[in-house]
Amino acid sequence: MTDAGSPYARALGDRIAELSPALQRYFGTIPDGFVGRGEGVFDRVGSRRRVLAPLLRWFADRGVVPAGWHERVPFRIENRTLDGVAVAVRRFDLPTGAFTMHDAVRATPLGTVVDRVGRPPRVAVEFTVHVAGGALELHSVAVGIRLGRLQLRLPAWAAPRIRLRERSAGDRQRVEFTMDLPLIGRVYEYAGTFDYRIEEDR
Repeated sequence: MTDAGSPYARALGDRIAELSPALQRYFGTIPDGFVGRGEGVFDRVGSRRRVLAPLLRWFADRGVVPAGWHERVPFRIENRTLDGVAVAVRRFDLPTGAFTMHDAVRATPLGTVVDRVGRPPRVAVEFTVHVAGGALELHSVAVGIRLGRLQLRLPAWAAPRIRLRERSAGDRQRVEFTMDLPLIGRVYEYAGTFDYRIEEDR
């Protein structure tokens, strides 16, 4: 795999063959001139903890995650591989209006990946990459936040534990994301099912 290929494929190496065929396509390299497009519905997205509302609004205003708690949310995704970076744009059709999330994933020399979220990027999360039962799992090992020109790496005792799992669900694909804080527990989540295809990028 060259440096221009999918960061997930580079992190997994030969283990990418352990993914289901649909996930090999999803996390593999998208050729130049093509785009991966998906449409589906999130069963749930957001946080039930009202005390976190001001903090989540700050992140929402910067394109990191939607604030509030929502159910049955239609969404769309576009994926591209650009110079070895997996670039994604997600649109959440919330009752309060559309929310767009941008993120870019790069591989590291350590076999992990780093996801930078927001536009411009405000949050960076380093993940280990695993395959379990044909599904892909990401587990966070470091979280950083950008405040103006200041970049802060959160200490381990304060950093959220973020996990993402993608698996095949019949002829569709299922994504499940959770974020937990030490001593507090679940503070954010989303989960949903979608169709996905790779087509010419017109």
